[in-house]
Amino acid sequence: MKKRETLIYTILLGSSLLLCPLRSTAQEKKTATTEEKATVPLYQGTYVGLDVFGLGSKIFGSDFTSAEVSVEVNLKNRFIPIIEIGYGHTDTTDDETNIHYKASAPYFRIGMNYNILFKKPHLPGYAYGGIRYGFTVPFTYNGVKSNAGWVELVGGLTTKVYKNFYMGLSVRYRVRTSMKKTGNTEPWYIPGFGKNKANHFTIGTYSLIYKLPF
Repeated sequence: MKKRETLIYTILLGSSLLLCPLRSTAQEKKTATTEEKATVPLYQGTYVGLDVFGLGSKIFGSDFTSAEVSVEVNLKNRFIPIIEIGYGHTDTTDDETNIHYKASAPYFRIGMNYNILFKKPHLPGYAYGGIRYGFTVPFTYNGVKSNAGWVELVGGLTTKVYKNFYMGLSVRYRVRTSMKKTGNTEPWYIPGFGKNKANHFTIGTYSLIYKLPF
């Protein structure tokens, strides 16, 4: 299963990089010099994204699926506050314990991205680092209700594909900060977080993004 997931991640990362539009170095330097002298307006656009990686992960052998949308606002081409809302689900048997697990619930994340290429507004996209706080609403796990919260450190790339259409890839390091237990029982899977561990590194999202035309 791990080999298949590694192959998927490699394909997704490669496709993102191949779709980045290329421009000549001379043109970039000329445009950058001109635009750096201009004042960058506060509002740079609102973007709505759909995570296709979560929707299609089950097809490639993952134990989890999720449906997730995001809304982000670009401020000064530098600060990008973002909200992510999703619904996570699992219905699988653990290979190690042979125990069947079934759980599902909505989850939410809120945070901020920082465009590390903000001095180059002529580029057809941006690279960023960011942080999120995520949490689930109470969800049922084998008849036991639970909820959880976590923090994510995020790195990613968003690039323009055609007109107002973009695609983006993010990688995330997640640290669980809270989790409700019932007796000695705790969830095997946390919607929006993944397999229940104290922390883990993961490909977070592979998204199709649309910039609203205003």
